[in-house]
Amino acid sequence: MSCILNIETSTNICSVAVSVDSACVFEKEDRTGPNHNEQLGSFVDEALSFIDDHAVPVDYVAVSSGPGSYTGLRIGTSMAKGICYGRNLKLVAVPTLELLCVPVLLRELIEEEDALLCPMLDARRMEVYAQVFDRSLKEVREIQADIVEADTYKKFLDEHPVYFFGNGAEKCMEVINHPNAHLIKGIEPLAKNMFPLAEKRIAVRKFEDVAYFVPMYLKDFVAKKPKKLL
Repeated sequence: MSCILNIETSTNICSVAVSVDSACVFEKEDRTGPNHNEQLGSFVDEALSFIDDHAVPVDYVAVSSGPGSYTGLRIGTSMAKGICYGRNLKLVAVPTLELLCVPVLLRELIEEEDALLCPMLDARRMEVYAQVFDRSLKEVREIQADIVEADTYKKFLDEHPVYFFGNGAEKCMEVINHPNAHLIKGIEPLAKNMFPLAEKRIAVRKFEDVAYFVPMYLKDFVAKKPKKLL
């Protein structure tokens, strides 16, 4: 039996979930944010109480690793590290853009076999953080800070249907304006969808150093950041 405490704070939504053997058994969400500093602690306390009350030992903590809100990622990472230290647990990092793909694939919102997925996080104006995957979640293009113009994704759109989603996608559709461009609304990074990606990393023992882990946004993207995100 594998129990994971999942923490997601990369956008205005604060969410916590508990998964046991590939099933979500507890979840809490707050969509009135950003107020992670007010909600996350109580959500985590409720999740740990649920775990303890059901006598299911928690094995891992999974946390969203960005890109995303500087403040949100910092709060989520600090909480995750504290739990790992306090309970001697392993830490798993789940990239936010990859996480956005999970509900799209689970809900079978895409039919074409050759379709590409392009999750986007808003960076204000016509700027986004984006990544491109195929339907098996194999990376087709690495994460980049894009200033979206008509030809930004043209090489992909000329050859494949491309589905755009996430809180940065809708504003880009008029600019992209390509017959192969499709928008999926309502896709958000949530803790209840983290466990498939966390389990994938646990299976190959891809854990983070609790002492030195920092979110992807802080470590890899400061030099590339077009504008302050969120």
